[in-house]
Amino acid sequence: MPSAVHPSAEALNDMTVRWMLQQSLDTDDHQRRRLALCDFGGLTASTMPYGQLEPLTLMARFHAVLFSLDDGVCDEAYVTADTLAQETSRIMRAIEAPTVQQPDESPHAAALRSLRLQLERYASRQQLRRWTDAMRVYTSGLVWEAAWRRNPDLPSLNDYVTLWMRAIGMAPSTAMIEIVAGHSVPDHDVEDPRVRALTEITWTLVSWDNDLYSRNKELLRADDNLNLVDVLCQELDCDPHHALQEAVEMRDRVMVLFLRLREQVMREAEGGLRRYVQGLGQFVRGHLDWASTCPRYSVPSTSEGSADDGWWKQRPADDSFEPLPLPTISWWWDQLAVSNRATSG
Repeated sequence: MPSAVHPSAEALNDMTVRWMLQQSLDTDDHQRRRLALCDFGGLTASTMPYGQLEPLTLMARFHAVLFSLDDGVCDEAYVTADTLAQETSRIMRAIEAPTVQQPDESPHAAALRSLRLQLERYASRQQLRRWTDAMRVYTSGLVWEAAWRRNPDLPSLNDYVTLWMRAIGMAPSTAMIEIVAGHSVPDHDVEDPRVRALTEITWTLVSWDNDLYSRNKELLRADDNLNLVDVLCQELDCDPHHALQEAVEMRDRVMVLFLRLREQVMREAEGGLRRYVQGLGQFVRGHLDWASTCPRYSVPSTSEGSADDGWWKQRPADDSFEPLPLPTISWWWDQLAVSNRATSG
């Protein structure tokens, strides 16, 4: 999947940082300075280089709100699950009924309500429904994540994979692909099990990539070990170095599946579906392009279980088409088998 960047990346970032500061999402000056270095424009321009500028601006703003929510409310504020359940419920109501400001509306809820209203200029009712449903996936994941952060133990690998693909915020991000690109995908195409699998694989690849490059930052700033590498340490009873190798092998096996399944879907995909599937691949690639240079993740190495010694390699660490032994995602490989039977028939 080739690298690509929208030509308005720098201007997009400048506009987004100014907007973020105007929203008063964070009261801590240090946190505001850290967020200003996140390069929201670069992230948006790399993951959606095909985008029209106006909806692309909303996507960059959406990234800014999610990063602020993640750092200031979820990861580093030690929030409880019940407190976060209240906040995310208010956020969802602001999105569901955006024309009226709710009492005691938080800055994050206010910003998301405003973005939801602006989306109406570019999105159909169908697309708004999908994005709203995707926000429910995301916010439910945040509450589950908060519950584990208050737990002295770590979740099982199967639970962690389910949790993190939701809490990473990728569900509403992939729902924005067709809005930003200015095309429409019919419901029956989005709900095709093969397309659903490709969508979930995109969420998972981004979430695991995030774990591989952000582990140092999380350990240094928040002593946070809710991470694929540390969950694998618990699951396999091994050291971080071995767990990192296992994580990379898992990641590469899923990447190989994505490429094969995407190839099969693209053989018959047309119009909006074709562009949507291409957009999924671009998100995976663009996310890595952005992360490899973003100052947010430029912190000293704190342990042997970190992936900061190189980003690219010529061959996958694991190119098997056997399903990973995780019930939550093993059905993805079943879709590849269905496609193979259809092709041979």
